[in-house]
Amino acid sequence: MFKIFHTEKPVIGMIHLLPLPGSPQFTDTDLDKDSNADITAIQQVFTRAQEDYNALKEGGVDGILVENFWDLPYFKDTVPPQTVSWMTRIILSLSIDVPFGVNVLRNDAQSALAVAHATGGQFIRCNILTGVMATDQGLIEGKAAQVLRYRKMLDSDIQIFADVLVKYAHSLGNQSIERAAKDTAYRGLADALIVTGSETGEQPVTKDLETAKKVVPDTFLFAGSGVTPENVQSILVHADGCIVGKAFKKDGKMENAVDKKRVEALMTKIWELR
Repeated sequence: MFKIFHTEKPVIGMIHLLPLPGSPQFTDTDLDKDSNADITAIQQVFTRAQEDYNALKEGGVDGILVENFWDLPYFKDTVPPQTVSWMTRIILSLSIDVPFGVNVLRNDAQSALAVAHATGGQFIRCNILTGVMATDQGLIEGKAAQVLRYRKMLDSDIQIFADVLVKYAHSLGNQSIERAAKDTAYRGLADALIVTGSETGEQPVTKDLETAKKVVPDTFLFAGSGVTPENVQSILVHADGCIVGKAFKKDGKMENAVDKKRVEALMTKIWELR
């Protein structure tokens, strides 16, 4: 049992924030052109985040992960100050009363720590904590030394959930799942590991989950993509918990809002497993 959640097989639901100010897709194209564009557009972001949080909370998830998912294309390292400011303000507006975390894409774990620290979050997600990955943003190097020292400077106990060979990326040197899991846990000092499929909504390879858990048995393992009511039982044979985004969306489409009925459908399976 992971100490943050106090339950077996915890499920973390995703809040994928709409485009934030400064990102290319932040727009008011569907709104009244006579209105104040910036204020009206940001109100959409706040409203969607609140609706998604309500659906996840009422649907029974154990935790929440807030992510700037629609800020495409992503910076590979440090995001601009306005992203940090708006994520902080949005999270505070939600008054989240379940354990929650922050992910600042593509790999700004220090900003994620700053936002979580300011808002009362219990964990962050770091896509690349150790090693070097070739991504659509270019080569991204893990910054475990900086991230762990920044957490120490904050005097914080915020947990670091780190991906092992993260989706939409390829390891330089074709690093094995065994080596990546060990390095992330024992050299990068991640508090929990995440194994995903190769892209959003794709189920992790069962062998990858099994291998990661086998070589790092003392570290909590999350399945980070592709979890559905149909496969959750088989996935949780190897994973200790899961992070769910796409399966909770209306019609299973990433661009849609969270559908409470879909949340309840998966959580019913989880309660049966428990």
